[in-house]
Amino acid sequence: MDIQSTTELNEAPQMLPPPPGTFVDREELIQHVGDFAVSQGYVVTIKQSKRDRVVVLGCDRGGVYRNRRKTVDESIAENSRKRKTGSRLTNCPFEALGKREDGLWVLLIKNGTHNHEPLKDISEHPSARRFSESEVFLIKEMTEAGLKPRQILKRLRQSNPELLSTPKHVYNVKAKLRQGNITVRNFKSLRPQKSAVRNNYQSVMEPSWRQRNPPRVPNLIGGRFIDSQSFASIDVINPATQLVVSQVPLTTDEEYRVAVFAAKRAFPSWRNTPVTTRQRIMFKFQELIRRDLDKLAMNITTEHGKTLKDAYNDVLCGLEVVEHACGLATLQIGEFISDVSNGVDSYSTREPLGVCAGICSFDFPAMIPLWMFPIAVTCGNTFILKPSEKDPGAAVMLAELAVEAGLPCGVLNIVHGTSDIVNAICDDDDIKAISFVGPNAAGSYVYARASAKGKRIQSNTGAKYHAVVMPDASVDATLNALVTAGFGGAGQKCVALSTVVFVGGLTLW
Repeated sequence: MDIQSTTELNEAPQMLPPPPGTFVDREELIQHVGDFAVSQGYVVTIKQSKRDRVVVLGCDRGGVYRNRRKTVDESIAENSRKRKTGSRLTNCPFEALGKREDGLWVLLIKNGTHNHEPLKDISEHPSARRFSESEVFLIKEMTEAGLKPRQILKRLRQSNPELLSTPKHVYNVKAKLRQGNITVRNFKSLRPQKSAVRNNYQSVMEPSWRQRNPPRVPNLIGGRFIDSQSFASIDVINPATQLVVSQVPLTTDEEYRVAVFAAKRAFPSWRNTPVTTRQRIMFKFQELIRRDLDKLAMNITTEHGKTLKDAYNDVLCGLEVVEHACGLATLQIGEFISDVSNGVDSYSTREPLGVCAGICSFDFPAMIPLWMFPIAVTCGNTFILKPSEKDPGAAVMLAELAVEAGLPCGVLNIVHGTSDIVNAICDDDDIKAISFVGPNAAGSYVYARASAKGKRIQSNTGAKYHAVVMPDASVDATLNALVTAGFGGAGQKCVALSTVVFVGGLTLW
């Protein structure tokens, strides 16, 4: 989040409103408001929500009531109809508004005041007594087994000693279960010490992009894998079966800008992270790649079509770069020379550039992304990765492993698309450097367009291998090697052999 001001929280809770700012998505904004509210001694809840446009957050007093009966003049009291004394939850004037503008969510404080004292113990709030989803299903099972509320509560506390619920709360859940209402929406847990918002809007089910058939490849923006809002997509075809493996959305301009914003926002803190900490993440990353080597290789074979052996080599060659990134600390050391002139010392430092981007080709779905982002992020940069739209699965799996390894939110982002996204990356002033791997024509285009914007551009194109055959070479072994090197993978890779040089003439051949 892009916070405009900060507040010292070392003192007693002062019921301060959360600092306004800009956020990648709705969930991040709500989490920010909720966590800040807990630190100030109050709990917030969603009062109103239009999911894609606006969300209004208010203070949850947690069960404080007032008398709603209107005062009546005694002279007319006898002639007026008597009203029953009513009461309702006291409304706190606190109100925070989250609005979506240009793809980002902006937090505004409409009213930062409260009409009550801060909670001394946040666990006293009723929301702390809610059951988690797993506990609700356990209650359902134990109810069907004939257990009473006190027996159920006793067993639940064996696995969760901090559970604050009472038998009455268990009875209420059982009543809803009898009505057939067992949705997570109504029973989603709120632990105020972890989150101060009723997370009814969230789902603990599989992400929407995984529920589709075929699955829809997500973007990675701000540390979250998000299904694109784009209606346009490209089918990823298994070359062996001609079946659709997945669908790649064409990331919208709005989503692309949010991804760049997330990377730009993450850069200051990431560049100040010690290089040894960044190295440890890379050590964990390479460990996770080895753990999931089989899954990565199978995904490459399914989407790309290369043999399983080639797919393993694809991942292992990229893994070598990750291992190299684990030792970048010494390579980032600068230089110092004293007295290069009278009273003049000279020194140099190596500093990260900022937001960098990588544009990948299809022939090595794992190796080429691993050429790019591990080195860039270990050096302190943040990264926007655009995998090939023909086989993006391996890149997304690698991103999942990087997040699991501890890469902070926004340091690595993934967007999908074709020429429109490439043009946007080349033209974006917030992106300082681009790495490209692909054919000559595309590489020349990217180089010209990006360099015109003053970016550092690394364009790896036209990579072809040459073979040199010596006079004493074995004919059979040489021919087998030439055929394999030239036509392996149907020649559809940049390392395919294109030229053979015979030393001593062609007479024997």
